[in-house]
This record gives sequence, C-alpha cells and structure tokens, in this order.
Amino acid sequence: MKPEPSATYRLQLRPGFGFDQAAALAPYLAELGVTHLYASPYLQAAAGSMHGYDIVDPTKVNEELGGAEAHARMHAALTDAGLGQVIDVVPNHMAIAGRQNPWWWDVLENGPASRFAGFFDVDWEASEERWPNKVLLPVLGDHYGRVLEAGGLHLAHARGTFVVHHHEDAFPVDPSSLTDLLRASAEACGSELLTFLAESHARLPRPTVTARQAIERRHRDKTVLAHLLARLCEEEPGVVAAIDAEVGRVNGDPDALDALLEQQNYRLALWRTASRDLGYRRFFDINDLAGLRVEDPEVFEASHALPIDWVRRGWVQGLRIDHPDGLRDPAEYFRRLREACPEAWIVAEKILEPGETLPPDWPIAGTTGYDFLNLVNQLFVDPRGEHALTRTYEGFTGERVEFDELILACKRQVLSELMASEVSRLVSLFVDICERHRRHRDYTRQELRVALSETAVHFPVYRTYVSTQGESVSDADRAHTGAAIDGATAARSELDPELFDFLHELLLLRHPGSLESELAMRFQQLTGPVMAKGVEDTALYRYHRLIALNEVGSDPRRFGIPLSTFHDACAAAQLERPHAMLASTTHDTKRSEDVRARLVLLSELPERWQDALRGWAERNRHHRRDDAPSANDEYLLYQTLVGAWPIEPERVSAYMEKAVREAKEHTSWTRQDEDYEGALREFVAGVLGDEAFRAEIEGFVAGIERLGRINGLAQTLIKLTAPGVPDLYQGTESWDLSLVDPDNRRPVDFELRRKLLDEVDGMAPEAMLARIEEGLPKLWLIRQALGVRRRFPEAFGAEGGYRPLYAQGSKADHLVAFARGDRVLTLAPRLVAGLADDWADTVLDLPPGQWHDVLIDEQTDSGAVPVAELLRRFPVGLLLRGGG
Repeated sequence: MKPEPSATYRLQLRPGFGFDQAAALAPYLAELGVTHLYASPYLQAAAGSMHGYDIVDPTKVNEELGGAEAHARMHAALTDAGLGQVIDVVPNHMAIAGRQNPWWWDVLENGPASRFAGFFDVDWEASEERWPNKVLLPVLGDHYGRVLEAGGLHLAHARGTFVVHHHEDAFPVDPSSLTDLLRASAEACGSELLTFLAESHARLPRPTVTARQAIERRHRDKTVLAHLLARLCEEEPGVVAAIDAEVGRVNGDPDALDALLEQQNYRLALWRTASRDLGYRRFFDINDLAGLRVEDPEVFEASHALPIDWVRRGWVQGLRIDHPDGLRDPAEYFRRLREACPEAWIVAEKILEPGETLPPDWPIAGTTGYDFLNLVNQLFVDPRGEHALTRTYEGFTGERVEFDELILACKRQVLSELMASEVSRLVSLFVDICERHRRHRDYTRQELRVALSETAVHFPVYRTYVSTQGESVSDADRAHTGAAIDGATAARSELDPELFDFLHELLLLRHPGSLESELAMRFQQLTGPVMAKGVEDTALYRYHRLIALNEVGSDPRRFGIPLSTFHDACAAAQLERPHAMLASTTHDTKRSEDVRARLVLLSELPERWQDALRGWAERNRHHRRDDAPSANDEYLLYQTLVGAWPIEPERVSAYMEKAVREAKEHTSWTRQDEDYEGALREFVAGVLGDEAFRAEIEGFVAGIERLGRINGLAQTLIKLTAPGVPDLYQGTESWDLSLVDPDNRRPVDFELRRKLLDEVDGMAPEAMLARIEEGLPKLWLIRQALGVRRRFPEAFGAEGGYRPLYAQGSKADHLVAFARGDRVLTLAPRLVAGLADDWADTVLDLPPGQWHDVLIDEQTDSGAVPVAELLRRFPVGLLLRGGG
C-alpha cells in the first residue's frame, strides 16, 4: 500500500467506542472513499481518558479500547476493506497519574536514582534548597501542614507494600525511608528476619545516586527486599499485625508522618504552587502531563517501540506527530523517526503563523493542516464588511480593541499566572550564565526575569529551531529572534539595552558553553506554550469581532484574501509539500467547518447582523443580573447561537462556561468566580427559554442557512481537490455544527450516515438538494470527489500540478477554479451572499477537451462557458477531461 494516503478519516477513540467499533466502520469508510483510518492516540492512557493524549504506558495498547486482541481485529478489518492506518503519536509528554504510569511511579519512589529519572524533563539540580532532589507535586487542596494535621494524608500497608494516600491520589514510599518503621515493627513482634530486612533497607544506595551501576544495584536490592518482605507478611501474621500497628501509630502522629514524608523523593504541596515552583516541564500548564526527554535515544526507543513496530510490520502507514514544538530539537527527532520509518507518511501538528513556513530540514510530508484551514476560511470572508463589523463590535461592547496589544497583554498574563515556574527555571539558568560573564554579572534576578518574559511575549511565532547539533541557526530563526528582542527592548526601555543584546546573542548560540546552549534550547520550549495559551486559549476567547476567524493558527486581524493569494499558496504547496494533510475540522478546532461556513456570511451581511444584535440585546436586558454577562460575552453568545443553531441549551451553557474561563477576564479555570458564572448560566437559560427570542434566532438563521451550506460544499470540494491529503473529521461528511472540545467529541450517528450513503446512489442532484437538511449533498460530494482521487491519483500527487483558472465577467471574483494535472477541474463559489444566485455575464474558459461533471453527469465542451450553466444544477462542479 502507498505510504501517502489519498484521504484520511479521523476517529476519536474512547471507552465505549474502541477498536471493535472502529473495525465495524471499515466497510463504510471504504465506500465513502477514504484510504486510511486516522486514529486518535491509542497507547495506554489514563483511566477513562476521552482523547488518548494522556498516555501512561507507551509499551501497551489501551485496554479500555479493547487491548491488543481488539487492536489486531481492527487491523484485520481495515485490511479486508482495503484501508490503511495513520496513528497519532504523542512524543512530548506523559500523564503522571499515580500507579498507572510505571515510569513516573518509579521516579517518585527512587528520585534521581530511578532507572527512569532521565526519561522525564525534571530539573533535579534546580530544586530549591528547601527540598533538594525532590519533585514538587502540587496536588493538595490546602497547605500541606493543614492537610496533614486534618488527617488528609495517611500511610497504607498491604503485604509489605507501602503507599501514601490523599483522597484518590496515591504516592509510593522510598524503601530506604522505611528503616525506622520496620525496626519498630520488628521490636514489637520479635521477628529477627524483619530486623534483618530493616537494616538491609538502611543499606540501600541513597536516592541521590546517579551512577548507572549504583542505580542498578539499588533497583536489584530493593526488588529483592520487597519480595522478601512480601513473603514474610504472607507467612507471619504477627509481622503484619506489628507493621499495621506501627503504620497506625505513624498516621496518628502528624509529626511522625511528616518525618516520613520528608524522606520521600517528592514534596506534596498546595496546588497553586505549580504556577511558580514546579521543577519539571509540563505540557502547557497541565500539571498532570510531564515532559519527556525524547531527545535521549533510550527514551525515544522506549516510548516509540510499538508505533515503529507497527510501521515495520505494515499495520500502520502514517504517523501524525503531536505537538513537536514542545520537543527540545524537533529536527533531530524527525530525523531519528524517519530513520526508523523510512517509508512512512509523517505529518506534524505544527502551527504556522501567517507567512511562516515549515522548517525545510524536517524530513516529513507537512503539517496537519491548520495553515490550509485558515487559508480556505479567509477565502470566504468579504473584506468589504470589515469596517462595518468592527464598528458594530466596538459599539456593542463599548470598547475599542487593538488585537496587537491584546496579544501582548494575554501573553504577559499567561506567563505570570500559569507559567511562572517555567520562567523561574530559565531565570536560574540565566543567573548562572551571567555569573560567568563579568559584563553581565550585576543584573538582578528580577531584571533577568523581565528580559526573558518580555522576549517571550514579543515572539512572533511559536518558536525558533536553533540546534546544538552543528550549532544550526536559520535565517528565519534570526529574523524571529531579532523581532522579539526589538519588541522587548522597546517595551521595557527602563532595562539596560545591553542585557537584551546579550540575551539575543545567547538565543542564537553566539556564546559557547553548556549553560549558554541550554538556555537557548529551553527558551524555545517556552515560547510555544506562551503563544498557545496566550493567543489561542486567551486572546481568541476575548476578541469576538468575527469568531469564524478565531482558529488555531489564525490571525483575526486578517479579514479576507484575494483569489490570487489562495492560488499562490496552493501552487507553493504543490511544489514544496504536495502530501501535507489538509484539514477543515479537527479535535482541536474552536468550531467545526460548518459553523464557520455559516458565520463568515456575517462579513457579507454586516447591516443585517447589526440590526439583529440591537434587537436581541434590548429583548434580553431583563435576563441580565448585576451587569453580567459582559457585553463582550453576550456578543460571543449571539454569534455562537447563529453559527451552531439549532443547539441544546446544555451545550450552549457548557461552551460559554469554558469560553469565559479561557478568556480569564471575569473568571478562570484556576480562580472561578461563581457569581459571574452563575449570572452567565442564568442569562443563557433565560434567553434560550424565551420563545420569542428563539423565534428570532431561528428566523435569522433561516435567512442564511442555505448560503452557509453552499459555503460548506464549496470549502469541502476545495479541500478534497487542493494539493495535499484531505482529512475528514468524524461525522463531518454530513452537516456538523460542533463547538470546541468536548462538544466536538459527541457520539456520531454512523448508522444514519451509512443509510444516507446507500440512498444517494442514482439520485439526481435536484433530489439530493431537496434533502439538503439531511446532509445528502455533502455526503455525495465527498464520495464522488474521493472516488476521483482514487481513480486518478496521478492528478493529485507530486507530479499532478496545480493551475489556477480565473473567470471573466462581473462576478468573476466569486468563482474559485483550478486544474489538477491535465485531468481534473474544480469549480466552487465564494462570497455567496453577494453573488445572490446570479452569475450574470461571468464565464470560465475551459481548457481544451470535453469535460464531464461527475456531480451532475453532464458533458461540456471546452471554451468560454457561462458559469451559471456549469453550476445550474449543483452548487459546485467537479469536471473530468474526457468523461473519466
């Protein structure tokens, strides 16, 4: 099977929808026309995981999805249906959920002496003097001493195994800390063997050892001692009683329990301490996801053994790599992965900012398609509506928002409130570096913190990719770093400019030294999370001018693009990355493709939107309480209702709660304001319980729903035929009006989709359009277009070519047209509200030959053909030269 898919179908596996359920879909997916199932992560994840990105054991297949046997059945079913498989790989982090993660459990038990201490990005040396060589665990609901004295922590014993419990959390006990407890137990029961075991525990190598030989000796000795202690407990009930009694005494004495806990390789602490004192790299600000040091070959091999084995066995043809920007050296990682899987199709979840390109030294097919998603989305935005929509938004909220300033403010807030511990690690490193350079040793710790933070705040992209491998620094890295330094220097003019100059040189590896290089490499791992949390998860939840533009990797300051920009981007993609993934909806998008396809119409109808807003706000004034919700949140609510209608009140309420917490203005995930959230819930319930308001929303949506569906068909056909590999997110082969996760992980009615797919055979376009509400036209379009891709792969591959076609006439700007190879033509309308179902005098000059539209089964000769004639029976056209 070819490693590059022709088209993929993304499935979100979860408990209750695992491998067997995916296997049952294989015939349907094959009939739909996709070539590869694209599965969410399915290595062993934390219990109950609904997404799979919280892996706890990469050496196993997820048991909650059916385990290894069901996984094999899924592979067999896919093979029988002629389908391949693409899997989602998570190299950056693991979930550290207690016993479920054996590697992390070992680290907590043994500290730096753990065989897995080097697997995680733990900064042992940077631990504070108050807790040297310990991992801070911010899991307590109150201060440690208060929790301890209230009985919230207790030691448990079973068959010689000791565990500390705090509610549902469990933590291991370092064997070398058990000496006193076992001695006291031995004295109580008179067991000489227990006395011997107690003294043997005292002779274990300390957890601070890091030499490989000492680590292996400690592991061997503690394993033997644990086995002997378990056997003794099985054979001597008196020993068990004595140990249990001593455990009870320790639990009843806060000082004794505190003394035991002080000997552990972790420090239990109030959950809020994570924001400033955490000693390990996280995935963004999620404490339960610890960063992996996948740059270490041993860690790479251990964490990737199963996916690589599946590729080599032919079970898997493609790998989607999650969050490569979190890795220390992504290029080195991809080179290692490519060496292990030389024929695999590899794509990366790399978020490209407008104008940014994928690093050329990454040996992969391309990104997962957010850049394409935003490109197509902009194609359907009318730039003529920008001024009016801006005026409406500012008038409604009473605020004038400069998005540039909003980004900076949100990034600063994220650095201060969520990622201060990551900054602290960098500051400590920067202090040590300055001590080595006499011109810079007098800078204070606060000055260094400000310089680092402001540079991160002003970074124009997610990160740079300087590498200590050959000290590689690209022109793009220099430009992005220079822009960040310039912005930071201007913003903090009170600081010595030479400090920023020094930092600039460090980030570009212009000063040799291990610490100097370490700062550059770690800084790159900070700016990505700052961008993601500051922009995607904060600014985009505050700026609501046109929320269709608020997407992963988007820039809502851009308001529509000309056809030439779209065509230039597609031509470049064909030349540079012809097998990159093309996305329109993903598990991470803020809104589904069909919601955006409807909302972009507001750019064409700003006056209608303004009039509706005024009426809705006036009608719903009596539902407000204490000036809540804010006008900005109310504006977001109305756009959300227009985009996703019809929608259940429960979904709206859940979405709005998430949105306002992400915005971090009136409430947040870490500091919830129940008064504000309560008033928001009441407002949502009130307006959605108002029949008159519901009727007005329904009336507004009814006026644009058909146009939104035409947009949906147009963007779908573009995705299916543009340069790259199109992906279908589960359920979006029909209309799907989903919001951000977890809303977009709702169960999909596959039985209905199977039934509809069976019904479209032989159905005339007019009959399908008559049932447009059921999604038949979209389903039919996808099957026909994917069928063309499979029949004529040469038109869509690296050699297929891409040629833009421009219509002539008064409505020429409303037609997106291009040729793939010399065989396939795509015709799709845009800005359809302004088109008003009237192509007027617009014609398209078809290339030489006879053309067959596979969507309406009609022939057309070459030459200038009225677009109205080409699209008279179906909103989009897919033409094959020679009739196919």
